Amino acid sequence: MFAVLKTGGKQYKVQAGDVLRVELIAAAAGDKVQFNEILMLGGDKPKLGEPLVKGAAVQAEVIDDIKADKVITFVKRRRKHSSKRTRGHRQKLTLVRVTDILASGAEKSGVKEAIGTHAARVAAHNNAAPAEKAEKAEKKVAPAKKAAPKKAEAKAAPAKKAAPKKAAAKAKE
Repeated sequence: MFAVLKTGGKQYKVQAGDVLRVELIAAAAGDKVQFNEILMLGGDKPKLGEPLVKGAAVQAEVIDDIKADKVITFVKRRRKHSSKRTRGHRQKLTLVRVTDILASGAEKSGVKEAIGTHAARVAAHNNAAPAEKAEKAEKKVAPAKKAAPKKAEAKAAPAKKAAPKKAAAKAKE
């Protein structure tokens, strides 16, 4: 029996015992995870999803978190610009071993769902938001602040004397 599952924006055809390199998921090494987005089940009686097969799942064990090979991007502007930029990137991946393919009863299995790290952060943020709002509502309202005392009126500066004029200086001579 095989299954086609979707995770991290990619589709994988898997059988029990396969080792996959999938986009990073929020699970530690040794954890059991379950992929619930099953597009197709194959074998004696193939089952196509519309778009997903209801109740189907693939269970896997997390082996390790790894990094993919480095991808180097090089940009060079030619002629008069004379600038170059080199950047490298290593995608984070999770190594998983498929242990079981469930045709039905995935909801009752009790295994943690495999979700990506971004989705996990968003879910944690959304779950924390209502709790923060409740905490803010419980806090007492601070007493109203008193108005600041008015500043003393600035003293008028004495008028400056005008500079002596040249004509007046020549007249004195």
